[in-house]
Amino acid sequence: MRTYPVEINVNGQLQKADVTADETLLDVLRDHLGAYEVKNGCAQGDCGVCTVILDDKAVNACLTLALQANGKKVTTLKGVGNPERPHPLQQSFVEHGAIQCGFCTPGMVVSAKALLDDNPGPTRN
Repeated sequence: MRTYPVEINVNGQLQKADVTADETLLDVLRDHLGAYEVKNGCAQGDCGVCTVILDDKAVNACLTLALQANGKKVTTLKGVGNPERPHPLQQSFVEHGAIQCGFCTPGMVVSAKALLDDNPGPTRN
């Protein structure tokens, strides 16, 4: 099967991989680049577990082809914060018990960050 070279800036680091035309961003992040914080839930775009920020927009990595991310910036949970310096959203999730089992938490934190980056003062409506 033919492969294509891609370069993706993942959490501030340029990463390179050879991908097939049908590989998703989720598959490439996990299988080629070791970004295991991006989880595979439904693989159909329904659950949001695999959410990443692609050039400042939240996307389901399971529905995004890796070729679509070529030359772009991807932020995963590890790009949001880390245990030594957690992002305020991560700290708030912990303080309010919003982490549950932790499987879907990365997608929720990344989605919330994308929302607040786009709209720093959202209302309930």
